[in-house]
Amino acid sequence: MPKNPSAPRAAAIVGPFMSGKTSVLEGLAFACGALSRKGSVREGNTLGDCSPEARQRQMSLDTSVATVTYMDESWTFMDCPGSVEFQQEVTGPLMVCDAAIVVVEPDPTRAMMAAPVLNFLQARKIPHLVFVNKMDGANTAANLRPTLEALQTWSGVPLVLREYPINEGDHLKGYVDLVLERAFHFNQGHEDSRVDIPANLKDEVTLARQEMLEAVCGLDDVLMEKLLLEELPSLEKIYETLAMGFQTNQIVPVLVGSAEKDGGMLRLLKLLRHEAPEYTATAARNEIPAEGGEVLAQVWKTVHAQHIGKQNYVRVWRGHIADGATLAGVRVSGMNKLLGQKQDKIAKAVAGEIVALGRMDPIKTGEVLTLDASPLALAWPEQPQPVMPISLKAAKSGEEVKLSSALAKLLEEDLSFHLEQNVETQERVLWGQGEIHLKNAVARLKSKYNVEVTSEKPLVPYRETIKKSCEIQGKHKRQTGGHGQYGDVHFRIKALPRGAGIEFIDSIVGGVVPRNYIPAVEEGVRDYCKQGPLGFPVVDASVELFFGSYHDVDSSDMAFKTAARIGMQEGLMKCSPTLLEPILKIQISVPSEHTSKAQRLVTGHRAGQILGFDAKPGWQGWDVVDGYLPQSEMNDLIIEIRSQTMGVGFFTWQFDHLQELEGRDAEKIVEARKKALEQH
Repeated sequence: MPKNPSAPRAAAIVGPFMSGKTSVLEGLAFACGALSRKGSVREGNTLGDCSPEARQRQMSLDTSVATVTYMDESWTFMDCPGSVEFQQEVTGPLMVCDAAIVVVEPDPTRAMMAAPVLNFLQARKIPHLVFVNKMDGANTAANLRPTLEALQTWSGVPLVLREYPINEGDHLKGYVDLVLERAFHFNQGHEDSRVDIPANLKDEVTLARQEMLEAVCGLDDVLMEKLLLEELPSLEKIYETLAMGFQTNQIVPVLVGSAEKDGGMLRLLKLLRHEAPEYTATAARNEIPAEGGEVLAQVWKTVHAQHIGKQNYVRVWRGHIADGATLAGVRVSGMNKLLGQKQDKIAKAVAGEIVALGRMDPIKTGEVLTLDASPLALAWPEQPQPVMPISLKAAKSGEEVKLSSALAKLLEEDLSFHLEQNVETQERVLWGQGEIHLKNAVARLKSKYNVEVTSEKPLVPYRETIKKSCEIQGKHKRQTGGHGQYGDVHFRIKALPRGAGIEFIDSIVGGVVPRNYIPAVEEGVRDYCKQGPLGFPVVDASVELFFGSYHDVDSSDMAFKTAARIGMQEGLMKCSPTLLEPILKIQISVPSEHTSKAQRLVTGHRAGQILGFDAKPGWQGWDVVDGYLPQSEMNDLIIEIRSQTMGVGFFTWQFDHLQELEGRDAEKIVEARKKALEQH
C-alpha cells in the first residue's frame, strides 16, 4: 500500500527474559541498514546490552535505544530488560512509545512470563503486537497454537495470527501471509521471495485465515453480517479494519520469525509502518495537551554517562527543540540521536523524535518540559515498592561522601531504588527490586563511579517491652569535693498496650522533687529507653514518678537525670523485659495456578500466617495472597516467590505490628546485639 512518510515514531521491544529482544533490536537495525554487520548476544557485540554488567550476565539491564530510518521514515526502537526486577526500565519506553513489540518464544510453558507486561499494556491501552521469536527450533510450528492459547489466558485482548510459519525440519523458511493468502521465503538482507503455499500446510492455513477473518469481522457489525452470508470483505477493508483494531487495542496482531537469523524482520517493519498509530495519538493517550506553548517534550529516562555527564532522554511531543534552547529554565547543552552506544550530535529535534539532551541537571524523569520556567506536572506511573534491602558501606576509608554522590546518581537513573539512612542502626540501606537488581547496583557503583562497597543484610529494628510492673528507687549520690551530686527518684513502672509508646507521669506532691528537676528526670527516662536491658529501644511502658528527695546544694539536672537512668536500669530488669519483632502485612501477587505455592511459602517461614486470598483486581488469571510475616523473614522472600512463579510473582508489604518473640530465637538475637554493642 503506498503511503506518505509519517512523522518520527517509536516502538518499545518488551517481553520475558531470554525471549530474544536484543536480537530483535539488532535484526531491525540491520534490516534498516543502520548496521553493516549484525552482532551477537553470545559474542557481546550487539547494539544493546552495552554495559559490562549486562555483557557479563548476558541479559539486558538497561533500555537500549536505536533510531533508524526505514523507507524514509524515522523509527526509534527501545529494547527493554525482560526481568521484572528492572521494571523501571520498561515503564519509560512504554509511556512514550506508539506501539510495543512483545517478544515471546514458541513455548506454552513460558507464556506466563509475559503476563506482567501484557497487563501493563492493557491497563494503559498501549497498542501492541506479539512477535513469536525463535521459530527455527524443533517443534516450534507445532508449539505455535498452544503458545498462543496460553498467551490468550493472560491477555484481555484477542490475539490475531497474521501469518503462518513455513518450517522445514528445524529451519524456519518463511511464512504465509493470511490476509493475502500468499507464501514467502525469507531472503537474508533482501526482500522476502514469493513462493507457492506448501501443499501440506493448506488446511492449516485455511483454518488460521478463517480465524483471522472472524476476528476482523468481530470489529465491524457490517463485516460480520457479510461473513455469516459467506461474503468475504475486500483486502483493503481487511487491512483497514486490522489497523484500526491494532491502534485502538481491540486486537493484538501476531507475527512469527527468527530475529537471530533475520527471519521476519522486514515483515515486522512493514506492519509497524502501515498500522502503528502516529505519535499524536500517543500524546493524546498520555494526556499531553494538544494546545499551549510551542514546545513540549517529556523526559522518560535519565542517565549519567561517563565522559559525557547527565543526559535526559526525551520524546518531543510538540514543536521542535534546537541545541542551546532553554527548556524549563535550563539550557540544553548538546543534543544527540542514539544508536546503541553511538551518539550523533544533531542541531534540532522535531515532534515525534526521541533524543538525548545534555547537562540539564535539575531535570528529572517523568517531567514534561516547555519553554516556561517550570516543568508541567503530569502523571507518571508509580514505581513498584522495593522488596529487598542491603546495607552498604564504602570499602575504603574516606569514601563515604563519594559513595553518597554515586548513590544519588544511581537513584536518579533508576526510580525503583530507595535509599534509607537509618539513624537508629547507623546504616545506609539501599532497597531494590531483587537480588540481581541490587547486585547490579553494587557492580555499577564500582565500574561506573569507581566506588567499591561492602554489603550485608541490614539489621532488623527489634524493640523490647516489659511484661510485669514494679516500684523502684533510683538514687545517685556522689561527693567529689566541693559541690557533690544528689538525685533521688521513685518510679512505678508498668506495661502499656501495644502501640502506646513511652508514657511519663509526674505524680510528685509536696515538692519532694522540685519542679525544675522534673524535665531532667523525664529526659533520663526517655534517654534510657533508647536502649533497654536487652539492647533495643523500649516501647509500650508507663513510668510514674511518685516520690523522691533532693539536696539544696548537691542536686542538679544532671544528678536527677543520672538517678532516673539508674532507676530505669534496675526497674526494667525487674519487669521481665521481652523482645518484640516487627511483623509485616504482605500481599503476594501470583498467577492463580501458583496460589497454593504462595500460601506454602508464607507458612513455611517462621511465624508466617495466612490471612486469605482473592482474585487480583485488574489482573486476568491472578490472585493475591494476604498474610503476616516477621520482617526478619522478608529478605529472601522475593527470591523464593520468583523461583516458584517463573520470575513473575511479586509482593508488597507494610509494617503492621510488633509481636513478642521468646525462646532460643530471641536469645540468639539478644546475644548478637550485645556482642555488636560491645564491639561498637
